Amino acid sequence: MSFFLPDREAVLTACRGLALSHPGIGVCPDPLYLLATRPDPQRRVALVAGGGAGHEPLDVGLLGRGGLDAVVPGPVFTSPTGAQVQAAARAATELGGRDRVRDDVRGCVRDGVLLIVKNYTGDRINFALAAERLRAAGTGVAEVVVDDDLATAGTAEGRRGTAGVLVVEKMLGAMADRGARPRALADLGARVVAATRSLAVCARAHTSPALGSPAFALPPGTLDYGVGIHGERAARTAPASRPVEDTVRHMLDELLAGLPHPGTGSAEGVIAVVSGLGGTGELELRAVSALVHEDLTARGVRVRSLAAGVYATALDMAGFSITLTRLAPGWLELWTAPTDTPLRLPGAVDPGNILLTPPTEFRGAPLDAPPSGVPRAVGAFLEELHRMCRAAHADLTALDQASGDGDFGDNFCGGVTAAARRAREHHIAGPAALADTFRDRVGGSSGPLFGVLFTALEPVADRTPPDVRQLAAALRQALTRISAVGGAVPGDRTLLDALAPAVRSLAAAAPNTHDRAVTAAARAAVDGALASAALPARRGRASYTGAHGTGLPDPGAVAVALVLIALARVHEPGPAALLPDPARVTRAEVPG
Repeated sequence: MSFFLPDREAVLTACRGLALSHPGIGVCPDPLYLLATRPDPQRRVALVAGGGAGHEPLDVGLLGRGGLDAVVPGPVFTSPTGAQVQAAARAATELGGRDRVRDDVRGCVRDGVLLIVKNYTGDRINFALAAERLRAAGTGVAEVVVDDDLATAGTAEGRRGTAGVLVVEKMLGAMADRGARPRALADLGARVVAATRSLAVCARAHTSPALGSPAFALPPGTLDYGVGIHGERAARTAPASRPVEDTVRHMLDELLAGLPHPGTGSAEGVIAVVSGLGGTGELELRAVSALVHEDLTARGVRVRSLAAGVYATALDMAGFSITLTRLAPGWLELWTAPTDTPLRLPGAVDPGNILLTPPTEFRGAPLDAPPSGVPRAVGAFLEELHRMCRAAHADLTALDQASGDGDFGDNFCGGVTAAARRAREHHIAGPAALADTFRDRVGGSSGPLFGVLFTALEPVADRTPPDVRQLAAALRQALTRISAVGGAVPGDRTLLDALAPAVRSLAAAAPNTHDRAVTAAARAAVDGALASAALPARRGRASYTGAHGTGLPDPGAVAVALVLIALARVHEPGPAALLPDPARVTRAEVPG
C-alpha cells in the first residue's frame, strides 16, 4: 500500500470527508463538484475553479466565504470534464431551492460566473467547453487563466498554472465579496496573474498511484529544478549537495528576474508563498520561508505577507515551491481579508514583533561570551573527540534508528561540533565548552546526561599527564549522577554499560598508576559498549521499540567509548594506538 485511499471512488470519498468536516461545503456526486453553501450575500459573481486531484489543499482549501463558490475535482492529475464544470457553475449561479443553503442567499441568481483555470491543456479545453455551453444557456462567463510557473516560460504551451493560483483565488474571493462585477474581477485576476511567478524543486518524485513506486528516478545528489505539480520532470537538475540557502537564493534570483518591473516609486512589496509538494515536513517549510524572507529583505524587497505550509502539492512529492506576487495598491488587503474556508492564510508580516526577551533568571552572561582568564588553547581532548565525531555521525544515527528515534547522531556529534566552534571562536577551554554546551544547548536525553559526564571531566580531561586517581573519581561521580538522573543502572542497555567498565578499570589501576591506565579504561568502555548489543533494553529510547535493536550496541554506550578513546589518544598516544579503530567501534565490527 502506497496511499491510504479506497480502491473505488477515492476522489469522491475524499470530497465527502472534506464536506463532513466543514459544514459550509456540500458535495454533488454525479457530476462531481463541491459547492460553498454559506456564501456572502453581497457576492454577485460565482467563482469556480478546479483541476485534477492530488494537489490538495489547492482549490478545495479556499472553498467558502471569502474564497471560491464551487470546485470541480478530476481524477488524480487529470482535468475534470466540461460537464462537471458546467454543472458546478450552474449550481453556483442559481442557488435557489437548495435545502442546505442559508435563507439570506436562497433564490439568489448571480450576474454570472468567473472560471479560474490553470494553464494545462486538459483544463483549458474542458473549461472552454463548459463556458460555451453556459453562454449558450444565457449565463455570463468570464475567465482567468493562471500561468505562473517560471520553469515553463517560453515553451509552446506557455507557463503552467501552479501554486500561484492560490494567490489569484484568494484575492478574487475577497473582491467578489465586495460585490464586484465580472469585468472588474476578470481584470483583477489578469493583473494578479501577470504579477505572480512560481518555481518548484524536488528531491524525490511522487509515488505513482498505479505502480506504487516513484514516478521517476533522480540521479544521486540532484534536485529536479522546475518540476511541475502533476509530477512532470523538470528540464534541468541542480546539485542537492549545495546548502538549501543556495537553492533558495538561486530560485529567488530567477523569480525576481521573471516578475514584471515594479515601476517607478512602487513600494508595495511582495507576497511570498512557500508550499510543500506533499512529502516535505512543516519544519523544512518554515525554515525555507525564513530563508526566503531573509534573502528578499537583504535585497531590499519588502515582504508584506509570508505564507509557509502545504498549499499546492503533487501527491507525496518531496520538494517545495516558492511563489512571489508583486503587490499593487489595495492587494494586500484582499490577500489578508478574513475567510470561512478550510484553509486559513496568514496576515501581514510584522518582523519587529518576533524576538522575545528571556525571563530575568536566563539573562546572565551569554554562553557565547568568553569568560575572563581562560586559556587560549582549545584543548587536544575536544579536538580529538571532534575528529572522531565527524566520522561517526552517520554510524551513531544508524544505531539509534535501529532502536530509537534516530536523533542521537545529530545531538551528540552536533553538541561536540558546537562546543569545538565555541572553544575556537571564544578561546574557551575544550572541556568547559563541552560541559556548557551539553548542559545548556543540547536537548533530548543525551544533552543532560553527557553534560553530567563532561562536567565531571572538565577539571581533568586536559591535564597532562593525567591524574589517574582524579580521573577515576570524576568518572565514578558521573556514573553515580547519571544513574540518579536517568534512573538506569548498568545492564539496562544504556551509556552506563560502557561507563561502568571504564570506572572499574580506572579504580583498579589508581592505587598503582601506570602509563596504560586510560587506554585500559578505553578498552573496557569499548568492550562494554559492544556487549550492550546482547542486553535487553530496559531504559531509554530503545525500551519503546521491542527487539528491533537487538544485536546492535547502544549508541550512547558507543559514544562513551569514543570519549574514552579520545582521552587515551591524547594522554597515552603510544598505548592508545593499539585500541580498535573508532570507525570499527561505531559500526560494531570489533570482535567481542
